[in-house]
Amino acid sequence: MRIFLGLFYFFYFAIVGVYIIFLPKVLAQSGYSGSEIGIIFAAGPMVRFILPFLLMKGLKLNKQNFNVALGIMLISSLSFFFSLESFYKLLASNIALGIGMSLVLPYIELIALRSVGGARYGKIRLFGSVGFILVALVLVKFLSSSVVALSFLVALTFLTSIFAFIIVKNVNKVCNEKEVSKNDIDLIGDWKLWVGLTLMQVSFGSFYNFFTIYETDYGVSLDMTIYLWTFGVLAEITMLFSQGKLLRGDLLQMLQITAFVTAFRWFLVFAFAQNLAVMFFAQMLHALSFALFHTAAISYLFRIYKHKALAQQFFSGITYGFGGFSGALIAGYIYEFYPTYLFLSSAFIALLAWGFLSLFARKINFHSLNKTLFGSRH
Repeated sequence: MRIFLGLFYFFYFAIVGVYIIFLPKVLAQSGYSGSEIGIIFAAGPMVRFILPFLLMKGLKLNKQNFNVALGIMLISSLSFFFSLESFYKLLASNIALGIGMSLVLPYIELIALRSVGGARYGKIRLFGSVGFILVALVLVKFLSSSVVALSFLVALTFLTSIFAFIIVKNVNKVCNEKEVSKNDIDLIGDWKLWVGLTLMQVSFGSFYNFFTIYETDYGVSLDMTIYLWTFGVLAEITMLFSQGKLLRGDLLQMLQITAFVTAFRWFLVFAFAQNLAVMFFAQMLHALSFALFHTAAISYLFRIYKHKALAQQFFSGITYGFGGFSGALIAGYIYEFYPTYLFLSSAFIALLAWGFLSLFARKINFHSLNKTLFGSRH
């Protein structure tokens, strides 16, 4: 099972590599404006945001629907070939791809957490980072046209679907009935936590959708920009491999620390975009701002909520979904009208994330002194 999980992550995040590193550049070269690119890349995350609420209303994420999601992924990736010249067709393709990927990843994440546990999760997830790096290093040498990028997208989607199908086919039960029947996820009561997690992803909107364009606009070559991406993912891999002991500690404190570091990272990108030494240091911080934050977040939610499947869907939907949607949209308009301040805005948003997570931590610390009123769920 671990081998198949590793291969799934490898190819899934290779798709993500094509999607966030190369497609924005492809769209820019095809004549799309910054706001149009922002809207197109906001469509997929918005779908991720909507899906968990549909799951609450009765949509079942079972093996049958999971296989349907794999089919949607494949068809939508093929549709990119026929929609590149049309804004609305491209928007529709992104929405369809977002539906498929939004259903597939949280389901596999839950299987991974149940199979290997939170402490060992990183050693499986790092294969995704390896896939991300390799596709970046390979595709940059062959990216002569949009057809090349889209061909990579289709091939990687096909391979991802194969291994996802094998994993789910060989799992007897992902969720037990008692767990599914009780929804204990309190979005209102825990709003500071969810706002903090979401704002972190909003801050990544500039990075995921415009970092390649931003750096090349400042005179950094595309090859060097890919090396910056690669260095950041190498730092991510190192953290994923070695973070086990950290995840046995205070996960909420980890979230606060990594959010503050992320704000500092985006400020460095804003202030020193042409300084390669500083840029490589900023990319090294990806180990904390993405790898440790992501694993600490899903592990914390897995720990505090009983409905673990829905918790992972909400994390994917609200943070990566609504957060990604908002981040892409905000970044698109800021890049179009105030491009110099793109990453300064990200730094401010990440600082807000740190603030909300800190407020939530204070609430939990206060509640721990009043267990008779609030219990010890957190």
